[in-house]
Amino acid sequence: MSKPVNVIISGGGTGGHIYPAVAIANEIKAQLPEANILFVGAQGKMEMEKVPKAGYEIVGLPIAGINRSNMLANIGFPLKLLKSLGMARKTVKEFKPDIAIGVGGYASGPTLLMANMLGVKSLLQEQNSYAGITNKYLARKASKICVAYPEMGRFFPEEKVVFTGNPVRKDIIELDENQETALSHFGLSRDKKTILVIGGSQGALSINKGVAKGLDKLKNHGLQLIWQTGKRFLPKAKAAAEEAGYTDTYISDFVYEMDKAYAAADLVISRAGALSVSELCLTGKPAILVPFPAAAEDHQTKNALSLVNKEAALMVKDSEVNNELIDQCLELAENPQLQKTLKQNIKAFAKPNAAQDIVKEVRNIIGK
Repeated sequence: MSKPVNVIISGGGTGGHIYPAVAIANEIKAQLPEANILFVGAQGKMEMEKVPKAGYEIVGLPIAGINRSNMLANIGFPLKLLKSLGMARKTVKEFKPDIAIGVGGYASGPTLLMANMLGVKSLLQEQNSYAGITNKYLARKASKICVAYPEMGRFFPEEKVVFTGNPVRKDIIELDENQETALSHFGLSRDKKTILVIGGSQGALSINKGVAKGLDKLKNHGLQLIWQTGKRFLPKAKAAAEEAGYTDTYISDFVYEMDKAYAAADLVISRAGALSVSELCLTGKPAILVPFPAAAEDHQTKNALSLVNKEAALMVKDSEVNNELIDQCLELAENPQLQKTLKQNIKAFAKPNAAQDIVKEVRNIIGK
């Protein structure tokens, strides 16, 4: 009987890194039930909570990102890096992985670097349309690089690149919720078009402000709203809706039933993080993307433009939200032909079998 496969999965910092990593781990367990999986993350980041909740063990490194806006804040970075490299080396030597998978984020650098130095094969997963610094550096030693967008050979060795897409949650992939039933879940009418507003798990202040400012227009055009605000903006959002007398709304700090939210929506306003974009592609929803301008290397704008340039989505700059967002939303809501075009084109980016395809590459690398 062959020994179980040991797999390290490293990265995190945001949901856009963590949820694909967990989806990959779940698929490894589905295909190789005896596999041992260990996550390596960054201390104090959300993976330290989310990964154990998903049922996996995680080791935390003291690594942190470089603060580009305040260079003095980076004084402790060299020490954190050295300590993280030492801890990563110890973890790799003790766990003895057959493969190390890097999903981007602070922790993947030290972990994959040490794994490569100790002769462990590696696979990278790049979620964005613009490759991060860490993955570009680690690509030299990686056996394969699984990407979510076409034409990523401009960042990585072409022969290593596999276009798999981003793994997303199964409830989104298997979306079969009836729109009428979904609308009923949120207490909304089947006779009105529904706008879904999602600014990431924490909400997006600029989007929230733009929507709050435009509630009268949305109400007057007979549109209803599912609005994920994040915790901080929730009281202001509810107060703004009450002041506008706008009752055709479902307002919450966090929407847990995203499969129902997508099923209910006719149009979506969203940030352009990798995971959000992948979900929009799979659900085939006409979308207005508002990239977060402070994202590393402005990757959200690049994610959005990869769709905009193929007539698969619309985009409003963060700085122009107050003046443009609601007007664009109303124009799209009243233009069935544009909605149809966006739906057809965004679906071309969908990769529902991403997790299976990534694990297929993992198994090829380790000969399983």
